[in-house]
Amino acid sequence: MTLDSPLGNGSTPLYLDTASAAPVRREALEAAWPYLTAAFGNPSSHHEVGRTSAEALTDARRRVAKVLGMRSTDIIFTSGGTESDNLAIIGMGLGADAGVPSGGGNADDESPRRHIVTSAIEHEAVLASVDFLVRRHGFEVTEVAVGPDGTITPDALRAALRKDTALVSLGYANNEVGTVGDVSALAEAAHQAGALFHTDAVQAAGWLPLSGLGVDAMSLAGHKVGAPKGIGVVAIRARIPVEPIIHGGGQESGRRSGTENVALAVAFATALDLAEAERIEAADRVQAIRDAFIAEVTGSVPGVFLTGSAESRTPNHASFCFPGTSGEAVLLELERLGVTASSGSACAVGSDEPSHVLVAMGIDAEVAKTSVRFTFPSSITADQGRQAAEAVVAAANHLALSYM
Repeated sequence: MTLDSPLGNGSTPLYLDTASAAPVRREALEAAWPYLTAAFGNPSSHHEVGRTSAEALTDARRRVAKVLGMRSTDIIFTSGGTESDNLAIIGMGLGADAGVPSGGGNADDESPRRHIVTSAIEHEAVLASVDFLVRRHGFEVTEVAVGPDGTITPDALRAALRKDTALVSLGYANNEVGTVGDVSALAEAAHQAGALFHTDAVQAAGWLPLSGLGVDAMSLAGHKVGAPKGIGVVAIRARIPVEPIIHGGGQESGRRSGTENVALAVAFATALDLAEAERIEAADRVQAIRDAFIAEVTGSVPGVFLTGSAESRTPNHASFCFPGTSGEAVLLELERLGVTASSGSACAVGSDEPSHVLVAMGIDAEVAKTSVRFTFPSSITADQGRQAAEAVVAAANHLALSYM
């Protein structure tokens, strides 16, 4: 038996994997172009060509800071979200361990802090950075309790905090199930214990507010908001001691050495500006399309269930488990039908293990292997959402019959 695509023969494939990479915005490319051509100077050079690049870099830093509600001196350009998480966690952890007070809140103890709190559902870049501090620097880690929908409560965080907690790192929006954390309340709980608070906001950018959260550090990646891959930002309050993880000429206020990629920094600032300007309208419109998509899939595919919070999730995110099938088989069938989706994180290369996020949420490992994630672009239409739902229903029900 073969299935016809609801999108129609010869139609353009529908890309529903923006959590992995969003389409690059033309405006971002056009903004970057001058700094790849005539204005090619090194921003550290003391001549006119260098000064032109330095001015563009300063302006990009200012624009990013404005969106985040932070100061320009807090903004550090990196190679992407992974490096940003590494610098925030390792750099701030080692900075606190040096015996400098964290400045996080009400704690009186200014001795070195060697304890970190995170959760089992964080991005691999967060978990691996914490693991490095544990293995190589003798830190201790506590994983805060996670609810079955991926939520973390302030009370659960308070139970994990200690007098020597240096840093809490909890995500704003989970990359696999889309659950949104109450980072303002979580940051407040961390500060009350004298700890710093970092959030990976890579999946939140363009969909959720980024300013006024009360966090000490935030990680972003350009390719999630329409900049090219290879550029990111970590915003760390300038007052916070940070041990660099890349050493050299002292660029980025001594926190991240290496000649800055001016063109991509400009592209990032441009894409982030546009994403923020569109955010409220796009979030409301796409959420309605997403909700209709979820209702159609869960109402038409026996046994399927939504993963993550039904109420508190990013507006463009829908993720399911399809028990009795295979997530990879669903993806292949969907691609044949003209829909591109994902089995979860695109950052764990070559792994055929079940999602650590789903397992930590209490989902059986074999069932977790049936997971599929759909993340919508801001340009999606209601008709495309309906067609995508029809394709998912057709693919899942077809495969369920073949697995019987």
